Amino acid sequence: MIKGYSQDLPESFTLEEAITYALEHNYSAINSNRDIIDAQKQKWETIADGLPQINGAVSYSNQLKQTVSLIPAEFFGGEAGTFEPVIFSEPQQVSATATLTQQIFDGSYIVGVQATKTFLNYTANNKEKTELDVRKAVVEAYGNVLLSQESIAILEKNQATLAKNLFETKKIFENGLGEEESVEQLQITLSSVESQLKNAIRLKEITLQMLNLLIGKPIDSPTKLTENLDDLTLKQIDLNLLDSPLNMENNVDFKLASNLNEQRALELKLAKSRALPTLNAYINYGSISYSDSFDFLSGDPEWFDYSILGFDLNIPIFSSLKRSASTQRARIALEKAKTQFTEAQEQIRLEWQRAKSNYTLAIEEYDTAKNNLALAERIENKNEIKYFEGLASSFDLRQAQTQLYSAQQEYLQSMVTVINTKTALETILNNKQLDK
Repeated sequence: MIKGYSQDLPESFTLEEAITYALEHNYSAINSNRDIIDAQKQKWETIADGLPQINGAVSYSNQLKQTVSLIPAEFFGGEAGTFEPVIFSEPQQVSATATLTQQIFDGSYIVGVQATKTFLNYTANNKEKTELDVRKAVVEAYGNVLLSQESIAILEKNQATLAKNLFETKKIFENGLGEEESVEQLQITLSSVESQLKNAIRLKEITLQMLNLLIGKPIDSPTKLTENLDDLTLKQIDLNLLDSPLNMENNVDFKLASNLNEQRALELKLAKSRALPTLNAYINYGSISYSDSFDFLSGDPEWFDYSILGFDLNIPIFSSLKRSASTQRARIALEKAKTQFTEAQEQIRLEWQRAKSNYTLAIEEYDTAKNNLALAERIENKNEIKYFEGLASSFDLRQAQTQLYSAQQEYLQSMVTVINTKTALETILNNKQLDK
């Protein structure tokens, strides 16, 4: 169903509010909830195979050309050695049957029932992974929107400053006190900033649409973020997180690898179970009637009841080593899964160490970028004063301005990196309480 606009849709979000909303309305999250329900239905579908089954059947036939049998004529007082054509039944017949079947023993059914628990665990773990992925994607999208908003604010400030400098420089040049090159240098810088500003405005719209898509709102619906990049970054700096131990059993990739191991073990049991006999029982009850015309509903034709009780025992004897090959393949698959499980644990440990390193580096680069920005602002301010006092060239001013603009973007990006690397570390540790 395509969502439409609604007055009930929230328009403003903190980061945690956006995550909570996404876990309920994100398209992947919605389908992961459906997967849980589907797994529960599949569990009952598997269990029901071993429970009593009742089926009914109604059959009608009309022999347009009846079968003729030859009976020795002497049965009817005729000449020995000759035969008399006889039709034994009425041309039309109707039968109604109800059959109860019950599985008594089937090794594959027992394994199948055991597998439903593993499948439910896998589905639940997959849902948890989806929620973690959604949370991570929303954090990144939220940060990108804030980044675009901050970029626009800084670029607008830079544009206003450059426009003022250009205006003053033109006046100086028109009065014969400056060089035309100074005007051209500022025009180049201003054109570059204006181009970047236009692009930032476009990116803001795109990043908002991306955030809306991730949280499950129509992409063009209004959305306002109530946090700013500076405050959010400071909240995301948590050095205690670096000391948090890795509990492997909390990691969702570990859980999924464990599920694969369990699945392969059950597949081996299933392959072995195919060498066991199967036993099924059935009982039916029915009634049949014959007539030379279709008058079965009138009550005139007589109905004859019948009932059968039976057992089916199937004993595998020889399969030309097919079952043996299948069992060996299942055992190989299990050994491969065990190796993959060990590899997965080592990869998780490596990812944890890398995530801690990246988070530490992000915090350090944030502090460096913040200090560099302050230095770049002072350098640019000094060069601007020197320029209008005639102590610095337009080239020196442009160089200082370019250095400032680069420092501004590095500072903004460093804040986003802090937010994203913390989320990546939290995803591996999986110690973040997800809203259900």
